Amino acid sequence: MTAPGSLGCVYFIGAGPGAPDLCTVRGKEVITRADLMLYADSLVHPGVLRWAKPGARVLGSAGLTLEEIVAEMSAVARTGGTVARVHSGDPSLYGALREQLLCLEEEGIPWEIVPGVSSVFAAAAALGCELTVPGVAQTVVLTRLARRTDGPSAGDLRAVPREGTTVVLFLSLTTVAEAVAELLAAGWPPSTPAAVAHRVTWEDERCLRTTLSDLDVAVRREGWTRHGLILVGPALDPGPGALAGTEPAQARSSLYDPAFSHLFRKGRRA
Repeated sequence: MTAPGSLGCVYFIGAGPGAPDLCTVRGKEVITRADLMLYADSLVHPGVLRWAKPGARVLGSAGLTLEEIVAEMSAVARTGGTVARVHSGDPSLYGALREQLLCLEEEGIPWEIVPGVSSVFAAAAALGCELTVPGVAQTVVLTRLARRTDGPSAGDLRAVPREGTTVVLFLSLTTVAEAVAELLAAGWPPSTPAAVAHRVTWEDERCLRTTLSDLDVAVRREGWTRHGLILVGPALDPGPGALAGTEPAQARSSLYDPAFSHLFRKGRRA
């Protein structure tokens, strides 16, 4: 990050998955004092725009190129102004962040990243599940399948560990058939729990639960092609009675086990 001087600063803000109140306090504070709010208008909830101060310039970035985006941000920062570059979710995940940072570095413009709530965590909350259930899953793989842009192919899913893993696919609703085929070819059981969180935390949020073998059919039946997150893995449905406290012993965390010792508590054997 360029050291601040007389120049202003560009803040890359994660506005969260949708609902404005899931933007962080820090992110909102920057937006309220920004001279330019440049936001991803195809993804960021319009309610966030209400925080812009009177007189601030509010500009959507969906129709702009990288060069145009950087020019807008640099022009304000060079005059000592503050720029709120507002992304959806967290800007570090599929936010086209690095290319913007490199351009600002070349221009000598200071920048800072304000993290946000990712849609993966909003999806887990909406589904009422833990992605890392002891004895069921301890690894979470975040990935995407690409068609028009560079990215991993569906075949790369064969390298994902089958045991103890929750897979989360971003930006992949149009490639769900390929994803299902590759996971099945890699040995994932057809009955593996799967879910789709569509426009999670927005007013029209929809979540569906299904299985790996039925995932493609379920997505096509809904007609979803954008704004959806796909989750696959046994942690989505670890077994009957899990929420009632009757899950198998291996699905219980050691952290609160009476026999488990740690820095703040000495274990007590029965």
